[in-house]
Amino acid sequence: MTRNRSALLLVAGSLLVGPLVLPPTATAEPKGPLYRLVDTAAQRLATADPVAASKWINNGPPIDDPPRAAAVLDAVDADATTHGIDPLYVRTVFTDQINATEGIEYTRFAQWKFDPALAPNTGPDLSESRTAIDGFNKTMVDEIAVQWNLLHGPTCSTELSQTTDAVATARQLDPLYRQALTSAAGSYCRTT
Repeated sequence: MTRNRSALLLVAGSLLVGPLVLPPTATAEPKGPLYRLVDTAAQRLATADPVAASKWINNGPPIDDPPRAAAVLDAVDADATTHGIDPLYVRTVFTDQINATEGIEYTRFAQWKFDPALAPNTGPDLSESRTAIDGFNKTMVDEIAVQWNLLHGPTCSTELSQTTDAVATARQLDPLYRQALTSAAGSYCRTT
């Protein structure tokens, strides 16, 4: 059995017992100032597999869910305003996060269409994943506010690259999730 097929079977099997949980990070201490933000983004991405399974099993809602995306963006916009940070910046960050999550879901659907034996037979309640996503969103906006100056400073790109690699390694992300994490964090750095 190939490594990818084994990984997919592991993911599919985990969907039978509950939401996908990423492995704990290698160390308890963050490795840099952006670590908590990027790690939370990775945890938020991990909801893509259980959400995809739920949507697959229930034949909907569609992967693109504009009302849900709008609600998420409105909530993070309001949270950004409460923190006194630019809501447009935060909205852009979360648009990238949503797009990366949808990319994983589309990939899973494609894999399941190509090999129906890998498709999940059961999926968690979508509301469980949405509750987790809402919590991750709050943490991410909090971290954006705390790291605002770094995210808008000249060392952001270097710090973000190192942190993304550290999180991907600690979380043992496969190539799909590494690509999704890089995409989700694509608009974090804004030099002013």
